[in-house]
Amino acid sequence: MLYETCARAQEILGLDVTDLDMEFRRALVVEKGGDRAYVHWETPTARLLPRLLAGRAAGPVFLADRRAPVAGRRTPALVDVCPDTGRGRLSYPRAEYLFKQASQLHDPHGTGHTLHQLRHSGLTHLAAKGRSAAELQAKSRHRHLATLGIYVRLGEETSARITAENDEHHRRHRH
Repeated sequence: MLYETCARAQEILGLDVTDLDMEFRRALVVEKGGDRAYVHWETPTARLLPRLLAGRAAGPVFLADRRAPVAGRRTPALVDVCPDTGRGRLSYPRAEYLFKQASQLHDPHGTGHTLHQLRHSGLTHLAAKGRSAAELQAKSRHRHLATLGIYVRLGEETSARITAENDEHHRRHRH
């Protein structure tokens, strides 16, 4: 879901079941700064979400693997506990740890990947498929186009193609 939405990990981990719009493959996230915006996912996430939710209609989308404490200083807020299972919302540190463990075999350094790398990879792959900086900005919800420079490295071939496509004075000669 992080890769397909190009969303920030905190935005996705903060989702509640009621934030999901399964029909239109989107979710309403709370952005950095507190604004709300939709993120959109693709078919693989659309297929996995019903299994993850297992019929739950409320509570956090992503849950920790054990029940939340019900008393003491580590007791989470009620909105961070699933009313059906009693399990708490999956925290960023725990999600990061689990993803690093799961991705160790695919990391050339053997340390595993970070959650932020999923967002970065999603944007990099979209740029490689020819998406414009403006499209990447719409997908990622970056506030400034300048921050997308690391994803858009198009080079000399792109410059040549753009010039040729926009050359109104060039005429093809028929032989």
